[in-house]
Amino acid sequence: MTVTRYPNPLILQRADPFITHPINGYYYFIASVPEYDRLELRAATSLEGLADAEPVVVWRKPESGPMSALIWAPEIHHIEGKWYIYFAAAPDITVIDTLFQHRMFALECADADPLHGKWVERGRIESHLDTFSLDATSFEHQGRRYYAWAQKDPATRGNSNIYLCEMEDALTLKGTPVMLTQPEFDWETRGFWVNEGPAMVVHGKRIFMTYSASATDANYCMGLLWADIDSDLLDAASWHKSPEPVFSTSDRNRQYGPGHNSFTTNAEGGDVLVYHARNYREIEGDPLYDHNRHTRILDLRWDEKGMPVFGEPPAENRDISSTFQTDAPGTVAG
Repeated sequence: MTVTRYPNPLILQRADPFITHPINGYYYFIASVPEYDRLELRAATSLEGLADAEPVVVWRKPESGPMSALIWAPEIHHIEGKWYIYFAAAPDITVIDTLFQHRMFALECADADPLHGKWVERGRIESHLDTFSLDATSFEHQGRRYYAWAQKDPATRGNSNIYLCEMEDALTLKGTPVMLTQPEFDWETRGFWVNEGPAMVVHGKRIFMTYSASATDANYCMGLLWADIDSDLLDAASWHKSPEPVFSTSDRNRQYGPGHNSFTTNAEGGDVLVYHARNYREIEGDPLYDHNRHTRILDLRWDEKGMPVFGEPPAENRDISSTFQTDAPGTVAG
């Protein structure tokens, strides 16, 4: 049975969690908040310390405009001496047909301390399609910077595919994006046809991309792509796809819908999986209105062939029954 040495859950009611690798001695944490109206950061010198770190609000959504609703899935990245937060946002959701019209946006901070520095809105990250798009991440590999994200293509069935593109700079894509994966297997098409939330980790002679699939209830799970470390990442043929999910609901551990992950490293330099999951299966109404997806972390294991071993989401080791209400009203999440 998979176990964790970390508090589980680590942080309550924080979905779509992202933790940086240590930067100047600190881990930085960002995630979707229950109100989906702001971006907040935490910092700590240890992964466990993030649980008690004071959140600092660095940006709030405006009252109107393209970034005025449903602030989803932020990530913070340190690129060429500056900080960037990538996030998705929608226009005013009181207009019913704009509910899922997210686009990708960025903030920039040139100060050393991102919690107390000045953040500047840098506008939308433009891709090849003007459609529903979200869950952007960025990474550098062999001297080139890349941008990976999820987006709807009207020409294909489903809600979102995952794309990869090289970056001209931290705010601009260059060249033609390539689609790496689209929903096709049964476990990717339960409730909704979804591939979203890409995250990257390198190990040995391979680069890996995890992603999340299906509706955000107990069907939510993680898939895996991988490519040789020296291959052309912008050639879709370089990538292999697991036909089975690699991390999914565990009834025996009461962990439901694990996914929307990121990766960091622990104090020993080992890889750590960062993800969210609920501790109950039954949800009243639309699961997107339930905000009890909690941030959890788990040391990632590797097998003798250099492939990741995710196991199953471990049971909780903290009693959180008195700290939140499972039937509390929520807001739409992504």
